[in-house]
Amino acid sequence: MAQHTRLAAALLATVALLGPLAACGTAAPGAPAAPAAGQGSPLPGAPAEAPAGGPPPTRGFTLVATGDILPHDSIIQQAWEDADGTGHDFGPLLAGARHVVADADLAICHMETVYGADGGPFTGYPTFRTPPQIARAIKDTGYHSCSTASNHTLDAGAAGVTRTLDAMDRVGLRHAGSARSATERDTPVILPAGDARVAHLAYTYGTNGNKVPAGQPWLVNLMDPARIVADARAARRSGADVVVVSMHWGTEWQEEPDSRQLSLARRLTASNESGRRDIDLIIGTHAHVPQPYEKVNGTWVVYGMGDQVAGVMKDPRGSMGSAARFRFTPPAARGGTWRVESAEFVPHLMASSPRFELVNLPRALAAEPDRAEFRDARDLVRGAALSRGAAEHGLTMGR
Repeated sequence: MAQHTRLAAALLATVALLGPLAACGTAAPGAPAAPAAGQGSPLPGAPAEAPAGGPPPTRGFTLVATGDILPHDSIIQQAWEDADGTGHDFGPLLAGARHVVADADLAICHMETVYGADGGPFTGYPTFRTPPQIARAIKDTGYHSCSTASNHTLDAGAAGVTRTLDAMDRVGLRHAGSARSATERDTPVILPAGDARVAHLAYTYGTNGNKVPAGQPWLVNLMDPARIVADARAARRSGADVVVVSMHWGTEWQEEPDSRQLSLARRLTASNESGRRDIDLIIGTHAHVPQPYEKVNGTWVVYGMGDQVAGVMKDPRGSMGSAARFRFTPPAARGGTWRVESAEFVPHLMASSPRFELVNLPRALAAEPDRAEFRDARDLVRGAALSRGAAEHGLTMGR
């Protein structure tokens, strides 16, 4: 941690700051009908039911997950400029993720904020309302599903949840963690990947004091270990071969997982039914800084991937994160346990000068090995990712 702190201090001199900000804050600058609520748009080729019998699976799959998409005012402003004043184009901001995302059979993002109405107003910190055009950019980047449970899910109440999920449905982007109805809440999101059916579940520690409206408990999934296990088992009964859980948790600006993260990780990865684990992978968001990867009870846990898209934060680590990449291999027989064959992290940086740009750090350093700010950011992300011994279990740095 001391080394990380020194690196962070050095980066204060190399990352362009727009101003001192609070957590989640930044300096202010200035279609066809949606599917019916309760069911997101399925991916092409998604099986409608769990396969019964048949030959054993032979094709594995690669899953990529990335951290918080947190469009502050400065990010919204740049998206406006990138659209030449005709709306908001977030594609250029996300372009740096395409290499990693496009190679994945299944790519999962974390959409931390809710969307505003088509004509705005759009706002950043502290109460976010993001332009809905971001859903198209996320989909075009190659993502298949996004977790939508966060401390900002209720920033605009039920209307914000509805607008967000409607916009995702319109572009064919699946979502987990918030819902427009009890039916949608209780319907597992199951996505095809290789020969597997992957369930995506998502939960948040809280909602910044915004109470879930009476009579609408389905709006956002709050962290409850018993409910998470029950949902994972329901997903298995619906035909999921692999269960992936997105967790919005942890302590902001703390690289080390906190006690609640550690205890929940132990409890959830130990949970099994008839000898088969209930959860195959946990991917974390929220802390705004890179956090460790660790194998817990034989299951990979990414405590925090850091921010992927964000304005300049009060701490330069808020511009850093990692993409998590896992290669799953199929079991010898249908219904068996899919296992992680390889695990990688890919460090990235949201550079802010001369414009906001998502940088794949290993690839950028291959071209410019002497860029000190890139090298320092890569080293900080790598140090955090490996700080709980993940290298001993095979975690490597990808590009």
